[in-house]
Amino acid sequence: MTSPDYFVHESSYVDDGAIVGKGTKIWHFSHVLPGARIGENTSIGQNVNVGGKAVIGSRCKIQNNVSVYDDVELQDEVFCGPSMVFTNVFNPRAFIVRKHEYRKTLVRRGATIGANATIVCGHTIGRYAFIGAGAVVATDVPDFALMAGVPARQKGWMCKCAVKLSFSAGRAKCGACGEEYVLEGGVVREA
Repeated sequence: MTSPDYFVHESSYVDDGAIVGKGTKIWHFSHVLPGARIGENTSIGQNVNVGGKAVIGSRCKIQNNVSVYDDVELQDEVFCGPSMVFTNVFNPRAFIVRKHEYRKTLVRRGATIGANATIVCGHTIGRYAFIGAGAVVATDVPDFALMAGVPARQKGWMCKCAVKLSFSAGRAKCGACGEEYVLEGGVVREA
């Protein structure tokens, strides 16, 4: 199905009541539920499910086999790697309904979540943070933080362009793009 504003592959479904922004592409075998909101120029890969209370910003890339469940919000320019996982119930049981206990997950602008990573619900991933492949995130993540491992631990800081930063006397300059950063009190900001 193609509309004047966005593309949906013929094997996918966008239910009535979903909002999809101009220029967005929804690829094979995906399903966008009623109430979901997707921004402009976003790419939804193969076999992606978007919940009815999910929010996806503009210019995001959601790779294959990702479910963006209810109460997950992705700000603009977020990258979700193949088969990464969001949760929305902290202590699920098949025989107990806990929809009233959903915990919100917020992924801030420009963050990257690597393939097969898991984001435990109820946490915020900071701006331009970088979650390594296979990591399990069970805490809030600061802006620009590089996280890896199980459980995920901070391994450093990343530039907006996804190059690891090296700080000296609280300052860093990206060797790739030249962007400058300041580290004060465990917080990184653009200089």
